[in-house]
Amino acid sequence: MDFNETPELAAFRAKVRKWLEQNLPEGWGTAGYRGPTSASERVEFAKWWQGKLYEGGWAGVSWPKEYGGTGASITEQMIYSEEYARVWGPDLIMLGVGIGLTGPVLQACGKPWQKQRFIEKILTGEEIWCQGFSEPGAGSDLAALRMQGEVVGDEIVVNGQKIWTSFAQYADWCILVVKTDPDAPRKHDGMTFLLLDMKSRGIDIRPLTEITGEDWFNEVFFDDVRIPIENVVGEIDKGWDIVINTLSHERASAAPHARLGAELAMLCELAKRTPYGAGMASKDPLIRQQLAQFKIEVTALRVNALRNVDFIEKHGVPGPQGSTLKLAWSELDQRIKALAGEMLGPYALLLGDDPRAIDGGHWSHELLWSRAATIYAGTSEIQRNIIAERVLGLPRK
Repeated sequence: MDFNETPELAAFRAKVRKWLEQNLPEGWGTAGYRGPTSASERVEFAKWWQGKLYEGGWAGVSWPKEYGGTGASITEQMIYSEEYARVWGPDLIMLGVGIGLTGPVLQACGKPWQKQRFIEKILTGEEIWCQGFSEPGAGSDLAALRMQGEVVGDEIVVNGQKIWTSFAQYADWCILVVKTDPDAPRKHDGMTFLLLDMKSRGIDIRPLTEITGEDWFNEVFFDDVRIPIENVVGEIDKGWDIVINTLSHERASAAPHARLGAELAMLCELAKRTPYGAGMASKDPLIRQQLAQFKIEVTALRVNALRNVDFIEKHGVPGPQGSTLKLAWSELDQRIKALAGEMLGPYALLLGDDPRAIDGGHWSHELLWSRAATIYAGTSEIQRNIIAERVLGLPRK
């Protein structure tokens, strides 16, 4: 493939850059800026900003026009992501399940009424989605889930527990996977993929405070929660294919290198003003070698992201190559944040509410949060298995 940017793509990049420069809210565009501090303010801001992107034509960049997107190519989507990360655009992680997972899955597998009811409100930011996949004892091994769903008339009654359900306390809807045939011969069989209204009776959401001090994750308990059968995506007992479709989008981010590149640029600036040894960190040969190595790896990650984009444009769907990207960026992310902690020394222990915290506590927060990178969206061990079996074609043990 040709890695050079065509004049048309360069013009698209300039268009994105201009719009972001003219429309970024106050405060954003500064490296490490995180926006509102309270949870309620962050929710309202994320919805407002997503609506602004929608009005500007930048929501669902690569989504087909029939679903409210711009119909841009996946390559253009990646360019948009690069420019968005370059200017430290507002964090929209709490809308990520809707935009990154639910929307694409409904486009590919949803019933006509489901597409009409949900897709536009995902794009406009009116509704927040969460993901009811992981369970205690069945995290990355999703096929081992035990949460029961019993077909009763025209409803499915669900009982059980989900965990690590990000933003469940703010979500309007949930993509939920349950076991509707516990006697299925294979553990991948007998699952059903559902769309759950989070206002349904019988749902108990309990926030989990993370090491960062935030409570994005939750454990969610379901007690005789009734879901209309029409909310099934695909077919009853045949939800595994829908799950795989969903996870392929989760692990095949179009530009995993974009945010890492922005973080690395910020880290290089930090090295220029951080005392380390006899001088500044930027003068230390070992620090310089690590920064250079990170630059090489971010560049390699971008090349592989382009290869993945090329695969999606040729085949129409993400492939197992997305696991390569997820494995590479998540482990690189941890090493970048670990170097920041090493450079800052005891200052890396100070959180954002401490006036002595460097860069508003950005690095201390990111160092703690990075520990989750090799767990969410499938652990590194799971990614290595997928790469071995589905990319390299190696036999199972």
